[in-house]
Amino acid sequence: MLSFWIALQFLSSLPIRLPGMPEPRELGRSLLFYPVVGLLFGGLLWLLDALLAGAPVMLHAALLLMAWVLLSGGLHLDGLADSADAWLGGFGDRERTLLIMKDPRSGPIAVVTLVLVLLLKWTALVALIEQGDALALLVVPVLGRSALLGLFLTTPYVRAGGLGQALADHLPRRSGWQVLWAGALGCVLVMGWAGLWTLAVAVLVFIGLRHIMLRRLAGCTGDTAGALLELLEMAVLVALALS
Repeated sequence: MLSFWIALQFLSSLPIRLPGMPEPRELGRSLLFYPVVGLLFGGLLWLLDALLAGAPVMLHAALLLMAWVLLSGGLHLDGLADSADAWLGGFGDRERTLLIMKDPRSGPIAVVTLVLVLLLKWTALVALIEQGDALALLVVPVLGRSALLGLFLTTPYVRAGGLGQALADHLPRRSGWQVLWAGALGCVLVMGWAGLWTLAVAVLVFIGLRHIMLRRLAGCTGDTAGALLELLEMAVLVALALS
């Protein structure tokens, strides 16, 4: 269970206290529980959605989105902002791109990117609330965090040392693939044919963004992982709202 608590502490803003510094092996195993943390988030969002039934739709969607952001403490949005700045300011150069991602300051392109992504998420939530599609709230957080597991399974981590390297080096790969397949099956069982459409969109976004990372960086970083999660969640929400 320690690996689960490590995953929950890292991915959420919940007040989780670990008994000490985790071993590298436990850090690697924590990746297996990322989809479980997504399921926990989805369950909390689903419960909040039920409690907000009857509220004005736009306020309903805004409160859901606020809860969604607060649950993760804005961790992945920070990665998205850093990646947006680096991709524009890096001018195609790998080292410059990596250097900019380490800068804690956010430029105009980061702000614009965050506004657009959150706006699209909010409008998609409005549409899904009007359609009465609460299952999306369960599935989308799972897919986003499964994408992080998939990224570490398939993509080199390019920053030596630190937490990301420990995750990549000690991830049990066979178990990781089993978790991903179980998550995909669960998505289909919960959503039926819509689950297949949802998976297809998620896989296409994952492949496209991973290709961009490999072309620019020859791998991934923590920031690009956060960007992947946010963009994939946004794309799946929009696709479900349009379907």
